[in-house]
Amino acid sequence: MTTTASIPQSTDRILAGVALMLGFCLTAPLLDVAAKLASSSVPVGQITAARFLVQCALMAPFIWIMRLPLRVARSQLMALTIRSLLLLFATFCFIAAIRVMPLADALAIVFVAPFIVLLVGKIYFGEDVGPRRVGAALVGFVGVLFVIQPSFAAFGAVAIIPLGTAVAFAFYILVTRGLSRRMHPVALQFHTGLIASLFCVPVLIAAQGSGTELFDPVWPADLALLWLLGAGFFATVSHMMMTYALSFAPSATLAPLQYFELPVAALFGYLVFNDFPNMLSLLGIAIIISAGLYMIHRERVTARQLVTERAAPPI
Repeated sequence: MTTTASIPQSTDRILAGVALMLGFCLTAPLLDVAAKLASSSVPVGQITAARFLVQCALMAPFIWIMRLPLRVARSQLMALTIRSLLLLFATFCFIAAIRVMPLADALAIVFVAPFIVLLVGKIYFGEDVGPRRVGAALVGFVGVLFVIQPSFAAFGAVAIIPLGTAVAFAFYILVTRGLSRRMHPVALQFHTGLIASLFCVPVLIAAQGSGTELFDPVWPADLALLWLLGAGFFATVSHMMMTYALSFAPSATLAPLQYFELPVAALFGYLVFNDFPNMLSLLGIAIIISAGLYMIHRERVTARQLVTERAAPPI
């Protein structure tokens, strides 16, 4: 029997998940800034590898301090490997894109991902997604299209690369949703970084001296080493928040909140790289923010209704 005392706790967990996802949206663009700064002198493959190597190194002490097991259950290993490869592919595609594209333009195309998550979460996982939330997600997707429009004309085929990030990241979120229920977030981040690094490092070793633009590693000069470390640090912090968020609230609830990452990225792009969206892009960003705010409103209304219904005495 469910007591009324347990209901606020459930609501608090959802709100905590919302707060953590917003923290992800504020922190993740710093990863993009660091990666774009490094990409002027460091190959994309090396930046991608550094992102996961730093994550693994940062998480290792917490594994020891918290006495978390290093061994992974065989039933979890396959899902963990898939998660790592999805994030590895998504990261590589996005860094390859922002090397030539503005942050906001590339990220706008990636924002097909929350829409994919919403639909898959409803169809595959059977999550409770009402028509109003689906409608708000569709409105947000229309806003994304407004932002996308200049990219194809300006950058051509390069603008397609972030679509790979979108698809991979959408399924990464869904796999994370399942794993976060069975694994501690710190262990999840450590093993993800470790598995991805085990795939990255052999590729870089094989590409050394080959002259391959995307993979042949170089010794980071000037501030490039700092940017590489920054990419790994902000990736670790942001994805830790997202992992915890997905353990607190349904993916269908959290997915639309990712739209807030877009204006943050646009702001950083302007401050660091002097990239500013055109008027049509700004209109799209406004639509995306409005849809996200409406989603938060609907979540609060649904949570209040749930409390009222469960607290009501039986008739």
